[in-house]
Amino acid sequence: MKKRHQQKLIILSIALFILFNAPVLLLFNSSQKLIGLPIIYVYIFFVWAASCLTSFIIFKKFHE
Repeated sequence: MKKRHQQKLIILSIALFILFNAPVLLLFNSSQKLIGLPIIYVYIFFVWAASCLTSFIIFKKFHE
Protein backbone atom coordinates (compact mmCIF):
# COMPACT_ATOMS: atom_id res chain seq x y z
CA MET A 1 0.00 0.00 0.00
CA LYS A 2 1.31 3.40 -0.90
CA LYS A 3 2.22 5.85 1.80
CA ARG A 4 -0.44 8.37 0.69
CA HIS A 5 -3.19 5.73 1.00
CA GLN A 6 -2.01 4.90 4.50
CA GLN A 7 -2.03 8.59 5.37
CA LYS A 8 -5.59 8.97 4.08
CA LEU A 9 -6.73 6.03 6.19
CA ILE A 10 -5.04 7.48 9.27
CA ILE A 11 -6.77 10.83 8.67
CA LEU A 12 -10.08 8.99 8.27
CA SER A 13 -9.49 7.15 11.56
CA ILE A 14 -8.73 10.39 13.40
CA ALA A 15 -11.81 12.04 11.92
CA LEU A 16 -13.98 9.10 13.01
CA PHE A 17 -12.50 9.24 16.49
CA ILE A 18 -13.49 12.91 16.71
CA LEU A 19 -16.94 12.41 15.18
CA PHE A 20 -17.80 9.50 17.50
CA ASN A 21 -16.42 11.22 20.60
CA ALA A 22 -18.91 11.91 23.40
CA PRO A 23 -19.01 15.74 23.19
CA VAL A 24 -19.82 15.63 19.48
CA LEU A 25 -22.42 12.89 19.94
CA LEU A 26 -24.10 14.90 22.69
CA LEU A 27 -24.68 17.73 20.20
CA PHE A 28 -27.16 15.45 18.42
CA ASN A 29 -28.76 13.98 21.54
CA SER A 30 -32.16 15.66 21.45
CA SER A 31 -35.78 14.60 21.44
CA GLN A 32 -36.32 15.81 17.88
CA LYS A 33 -36.93 13.23 15.18
CA LEU A 34 -35.94 13.06 11.55
CA ILE A 35 -37.80 10.56 9.35
CA GLY A 36 -39.25 9.05 12.53
CA LEU A 37 -35.84 8.32 14.06
CA PRO A 38 -34.00 10.23 16.77
CA ILE A 39 -31.40 12.58 15.30
CA ILE A 40 -28.53 10.83 17.07
CA TYR A 41 -29.32 7.57 15.24
CA VAL A 42 -29.43 9.36 11.90
CA TYR A 43 -26.10 11.07 12.68
CA ILE A 44 -24.39 7.81 13.69
CA PHE A 45 -25.67 5.96 10.61
CA PHE A 46 -24.72 8.83 8.28
CA VAL A 47 -21.17 9.07 9.68
CA TRP A 48 -20.77 5.30 9.51
CA ALA A 49 -22.03 5.14 5.89
CA ALA A 50 -19.83 8.06 4.85
CA SER A 51 -16.77 6.40 6.41
CA CYS A 52 -17.52 3.12 4.63
CA LEU A 53 -17.85 4.93 1.32
CA THR A 54 -14.66 6.91 1.89
CA SER A 55 -12.63 3.85 2.83
CA PHE A 56 -14.05 1.98 -0.18
CA ILE A 57 -12.88 4.78 -2.49
CA ILE A 58 -9.42 4.79 -0.89
CA PHE A 59 -9.05 1.01 -1.25
CA LYS A 60 -10.40 1.06 -4.79
CA LYS A 61 -7.69 3.53 -5.80
CA PHE A 62 -5.15 1.32 -4.02
CA HIS A 63 -5.83 -1.54 -6.46
CA GLU A 64 -5.37 0.61 -9.56
